Amino acid sequence: MKKFQIPSVPPTTNKCIRFPNDVIEQVENQIKGSNCTFTAFVIEAVRVALENLEEEKQ
Repeated sequence: MKKFQIPSVPPTTNKCIRFPNDVIEQVENQIKGSNCTFTAFVIEAVRVALENLEEEKQ
């Protein structure tokens, strides 16, 4: 049986980013009705973009 461990929150840094209004609207429309925040959506999008760039290098 796997032992339960209290998860730790990774360290974060606050960054102020300006988004075009149309991008904000598109993201908000995509996450509407889901249990996803704007921040979580953007973080996942950046992670996927970084993975894609890394794959292209190889």
